[in-house]
Amino acid sequence: MKNSNDLPLALPVFPLPGALLLPRTPLPLHIFEPRYLQMVEDCMKTPERLIVMAQPRGGAAGDRLNAIGCAGRLTGFNETDDGRYMITLTGISRCRIGDEIDGFVPYRRALIDWSGFDRDLGGSERDAGLDRKALFALLRRYFSAEEFDVDWDGLAGASDEVLINSISMLCPFDAEDKQALLEAPSLSTRRETLVTLMEFTLRGGTNEDMM
Repeated sequence: MKNSNDLPLALPVFPLPGALLLPRTPLPLHIFEPRYLQMVEDCMKTPERLIVMAQPRGGAAGDRLNAIGCAGRLTGFNETDDGRYMITLTGISRCRIGDEIDGFVPYRRALIDWSGFDRDLGGSERDAGLDRKALFALLRRYFSAEEFDVDWDGLAGASDEVLINSISMLCPFDAEDKQALLEAPSLSTRRETLVTLMEFTLRGGTNEDMM
């Protein structure tokens, strides 16, 4: 899938607060609600196997979706003994989420506009301004404060894109911050946003302080 003209114009949408999916980066998900179990089953019957991840506005109870989400291809699937699904979505491209489609399925579906995100369908990005030494010093402070166990060897060997996107997806920022990382126009901008959020957290700031 290298051309937006080859991508579907309507897809299932999975609104999940705090779950960030980015192009060319895998996101593991635990599926247990009946409506989303059916969504996965229906997705596997399609040739593209795409699901759009989106942040609902107003937290978990919000009915409105942010305008921009990211479509991912179902690249991993495992069923547990009690009928839950452990899946992996790998990001394909960001997209604009249009009008929702009424239908006979229990999950949400919407019209999808791929325009403006052609770069997502290309090769991996590099960050010319990335200072790995400074970033890793910040990461050690941040993950220590959050009491996270991290595969430092794996991070050290990661490409610019995998490093920045994986950290963006892993960090426990709120939904608004995750959306800002998603909408960053370039990998460098995403890294700058990520650094700002981690430094702000280490200073003990709150979301109100950033407004």
